[in-house]
Amino acid sequence: MSGYVTRAVPAVGLRHPDRNPCHLPAHDPDPAYAHPVLHIIDARTGAPVPARRGPTRVEAHVPGYDGTALRVLLVADVLARALEIGGTPVWSLLSAERDRAELRAGAAALGVRPFEDGRDSGPGTGGSQVVHVAGEGGATPDGVRVAVAPVTGAPEGADPGVLRLALLSSRHGLPVRLDAAALSEADDTLVRWRRAVAAWAREPSKPVPEDVRGELRTAWEDDLDVPGVLRVLRRVEASDLPAGARFETYAYADRLLGLELTRDLGTLA
Repeated sequence: MSGYVTRAVPAVGLRHPDRNPCHLPAHDPDPAYAHPVLHIIDARTGAPVPARRGPTRVEAHVPGYDGTALRVLLVADVLARALEIGGTPVWSLLSAERDRAELRAGAAALGVRPFEDGRDSGPGTGGSQVVHVAGEGGATPDGVRVAVAPVTGAPEGADPGVLRLALLSSRHGLPVRLDAAALSEADDTLVRWRRAVAAWAREPSKPVPEDVRGELRTAWEDDLDVPGVLRVLRRVEASDLPAGARFETYAYADRLLGLELTRDLGTLA
């Protein structure tokens, strides 16, 4: 793929009733990232494929509803988010043999944005890239393919945000076991981060430090290394950066993660 332009997340100041500032992210051009850097490892060849400008179709292929299928849809969602952050137009399609209603409901609960139906939806593929996302061994048409490793132990009734974070905590090519320990760790992290973001939002805004922005981008542009993004956030959480800079960093990263990290803004006394 050829070059594309990304967008940063400076803040727009609002105020709580106590007159302390609260921030909501806005999107302005980011000239520091105007080069093609997102690479996807093609499961067919094992070679990295660089992202390029122009319409890109992300097709999620699943046989039916199960934990692995939901992970496939989640990986397709994160891929679409990464491309869009880079300024690439994306439309996402769902190819499923059965259980379409269950898949759509499960994906929506996880915060996955809606997929279009059918491979003939959207503009034609001439001159644009098609990226197929499927479970290991799943059949896909010719084109770049992202392979997603299986999920085991997916429990019923898990909080969707916790489940999303647990699934994002391993690289998409590695198997995931969603046991009690994994879900408990994800729950603790999500609760802590949402509370921290709400607290940081009460302080004056500061921009995302360029070195931190670079670390985040380097991680997710390396074949969607989302665990690498989470490691950067953990370092920022424990750092001595100003609270406003930590808020903006988390809001920026959440454009990829989709964890609603700013959900609790305004809830602190």
